[in-house]
Amino acid sequence: MAHELQFYIDGAWVDPITPKTLDVIDPSTEEAFAQISLGSAADVDRAVAAAKRAFPVFARTSRQERLALLRRILEVYKSRAGDIALAVSREMGAPRKFALESQTGAGEAHLARMIETLETFEFERIKGTTLIAKEPIGVVGMITPWNWPLNQITCKVGPALAAGCTMVLKPSEIAPLDAIIFAEILHEAGVPKGVFNLVNGDGPTVGTAISSHPDVDMVSFTGSTRAGVLVAKSAADTVKRVHQELGGKSANIILPDADLKRAVTKGVAGCFGNSGQSCNAPTRMFVPLDRHDEAVGYAKAAAETFKVGPADAESTMLGPVVSQVQYDKIQKLIESGIAEGAELVTGGPGRPEGLNRGYFIRPTVFARVTPEMSVAREEIFGPVLSILTYETEEQVIDLANDTVYGLAAYVQSGSLDRARKVASQLRTGNVHINYPAWDTGAPFGGYKQSGNGREYAEFGLEDFLEIKGVIGYEAA
Repeated sequence: MAHELQFYIDGAWVDPITPKTLDVIDPSTEEAFAQISLGSAADVDRAVAAAKRAFPVFARTSRQERLALLRRILEVYKSRAGDIALAVSREMGAPRKFALESQTGAGEAHLARMIETLETFEFERIKGTTLIAKEPIGVVGMITPWNWPLNQITCKVGPALAAGCTMVLKPSEIAPLDAIIFAEILHEAGVPKGVFNLVNGDGPTVGTAISSHPDVDMVSFTGSTRAGVLVAKSAADTVKRVHQELGGKSANIILPDADLKRAVTKGVAGCFGNSGQSCNAPTRMFVPLDRHDEAVGYAKAAAETFKVGPADAESTMLGPVVSQVQYDKIQKLIESGIAEGAELVTGGPGRPEGLNRGYFIRPTVFARVTPEMSVAREEIFGPVLSILTYETEEQVIDLANDTVYGLAAYVQSGSLDRARKVASQLRTGNVHINYPAWDTGAPFGGYKQSGNGREYAEFGLEDFLEIKGVIGYEAA
């Protein structure tokens, strides 16, 4: 039985209390290909009540019981990888291979890492005569985005289960089908009823109901900074923990001793990956002033190798962006770059040649960008790169830090010591030196308006735990 029009509550697929549907749009065609139900505050009440009932028992499960559960989830997840990838490809436009290897693969990697983390995590220790205990925080509300859906779902559900929490998940209503499959996976793996609950819906209704609910002990949100502010305000009256992974405008500093061609070429690829829809994308490229024109040539050549097309076409490297709203926002920002005096190197407004429908963006590079321009300050969330210049190391560090965001930064250098010195001065949650491999063991999260709290491995697990001190636990 298909579950698109149902919610997963208390271990069963149930109909919404008040029927209301929403079309799911394929961004490659702009056509609806599925429908989901939109939930209400009453549906959230039902899900939270189930999670609250399940918490006392699940919180007392042993490490070995939770490890066995996570291992079963991982095995079922692997068996459904093809289904997940197809759903992600159709609902948010990821090319088929990318949807399987990167989007779906990210979820598998996080589940595997959380199993490894839980095997050795220290929940209790003695300090003097006091027991320091880390205990599950309680019922967690989870609100996840459309751009890396499985990455963010597994980054929340995995550590919550490892901690002994129960939860209610609201995935993005724009890309909800992968989450429905994920709920089916958890059901098949034998997650106890009430531990995991899924309610689809929009932010103003279901998101607000979750974040303001008095029986939700923590809300974990990933999305835009604007929406994150609304979640935090909604949560404030009940003084719950608020974990946020928000927007970014990441700097990519190419130091004078770097291999410029390699650094620029890989920087373009990093910016354009997932059609530019990554909060930590290196969208501001800083190059030495005296090598600006050379860098622009490399960037133009790199950008023009990216073939844009429908998600199901084998030759497609970049699929569409997710929605009409995103398409219009990106077009407006590209036009602002031109109007504000940036040099359009390649790309620009409109769809790529030969594509007359679908939310396709021309891979775009701007040069001679100055720090006050909109394309240098706003999170575009599309395949748009801004190239800025600097003259000294001190200046580029100041320019990189001159943003309300602080999620990630990138440093390229021929000297590891020099790159480390620059990295230590950047106000961001992550710094990537010389394009390293992705590390699921590194903490992920931001400074400033990029959020608070951390995800991945033990850092993610810690965020779902309360700390209790039992004084006098040991005899003096």
